[in-house]
Amino acid sequence: MSNKVSKNALRAGTVTTGAVLMMLLSSPAFALARDDGDDPGPGLSVGETLGLYVGVPVVLFLVIAGLVVLGDKSRKSR
Repeated sequence: MSNKVSKNALRAGTVTTGAVLMMLLSSPAFALARDDGDDPGPGLSVGETLGLYVGVPVVLFLVIAGLVVLGDKSRKSR
C-alpha cells in the first residue's frame, strides 16, 4: 500500500513540476523585447474586444443552431 502511494505521489510531483516549468518558460516576460520587423498594430477598445471574442462566437453559435433546427424541422415534416 505504501509503495503504491509513494509511486502516485512521485507521479503527481513530476507532472506538477513539469507543468510549472512549462508555465514559467511561456511567461510573457520574454515578450518585452521587440524582435526585428515587429510592427504591432493599434490596440482594441473594450467594445471591439467584447464584440470580437464574445459577440461573434455567440452569433455564429446561434446561426449554426438555427440551421440545425431548420434542418430538423424540414425532416420531421416529410
